[in-house]
Amino acid sequence: MHRTGPWLRAAEGAMLLGPDGVPAPTVFAEMSALAAATGAINLGQGFPDEDGPAAVLDAAVDAIRQGVNQYPPGRGTPELRAAIAEHQAHWYGLEVDPDREVLVTAGATEALAATLLAFVEPGDEVVTFEPFYDAYGALVRLAGGTHVTVPLTAPDFLPDEATLRAAFSDRTRVVLVNTPHNPTGRVLPREVLATVVELAEQYDALIVTDEVYEHLTFTTPHVPIATLPGAAERTVTISSAGKTFSTTGWKIGWLTATAPLVEAIVSVKQYLTFVNGAPFQPAVAAGLRLPDEVFHGIAQDLSSKHELLADGLRSAGFDVLRPDGGYFVLADTRPLGHEDARDFCLRLPAAAGVVGVPVSAFVRPDHAPGYRSLVRFAFCKRRDVLAEAVNRLAALAPTD
Repeated sequence: MHRTGPWLRAAEGAMLLGPDGVPAPTVFAEMSALAAATGAINLGQGFPDEDGPAAVLDAAVDAIRQGVNQYPPGRGTPELRAAIAEHQAHWYGLEVDPDREVLVTAGATEALAATLLAFVEPGDEVVTFEPFYDAYGALVRLAGGTHVTVPLTAPDFLPDEATLRAAFSDRTRVVLVNTPHNPTGRVLPREVLATVVELAEQYDALIVTDEVYEHLTFTTPHVPIATLPGAAERTVTISSAGKTFSTTGWKIGWLTATAPLVEAIVSVKQYLTFVNGAPFQPAVAAGLRLPDEVFHGIAQDLSSKHELLADGLRSAGFDVLRPDGGYFVLADTRPLGHEDARDFCLRLPAAAGVVGVPVSAFVRPDHAPGYRSLVRFAFCKRRDVLAEAVNRLAALAPTD
């Protein structure tokens, strides 16, 4: 059903370059450097500043002390692959074979890279929603594909069905679906996912999902697209431990798919990192087997942090767009008299001692005007940090 062909290609032309021909830094690096230089609170980059469940951390320490420090098996340790299969069955009713249909990767980003390099050839099109995680565009280009985007526009950040249908063609090779969505926080509803499956079947496209925020939803439950009728046989489901367990530095991700799809992806993955994170794999397995209430508690804690920051942003004068889940909240700068969020973000450290990221960084340059006044703020931080950020942002509030 899916062609494979030559996968490893030169990366020439895939890197974003500045006007002097030097690789341009990502917006995250730029804003994080600005935070470091000014002493501002960094709400731009999506990483937690406190540890996750002690049981997960202790399991990693135990593994290190027990000598689990050499190369793990190429597909991941049997213990972790079994835990991933159990997780999919327990939470979603998806039955996967841990030996043939699971692959452990160096974070979700490597899973995405290996998948796109395995299946996308020059001339193929990859459809994503927009805004999109910045790695998507770069990985599509590395694979030699053409990136086609479908906008999610404020305030609901849902796609127009006619626009979604028009994005597919006989050249569509992959549709990459990110839900819960970064940066908008939207959980895509079942009817949108069903349309994606219908179109993927019509055009014989592979569905690739990025579900790293799957357990971090507030009121709207996450629905894996692989659970929809007709989807499982053509879907590569990708997730990771970093966001759920606040272990972003461990870089333990995974994918599940049919055995033929996993075989093709392994053929690429083995030439990327080969393997990674030996002592962290049993720790993540322990995390995936924690009681349901632990997962619910993580989501509830994050939801309350969102409320803290969102209330402060509203008090400061922003229009705030409520997410369904994830790490981020979007705020509109227009009520504060600023039309250009990028310029606003560059000025914000001096004005209020806080750093955010312009949403225009997550869209193609020619589409940026539609998101020009939106800023993404991360609320996956300690409460005292968020409270201090709120106090600083109060300086922006208009005075009568």
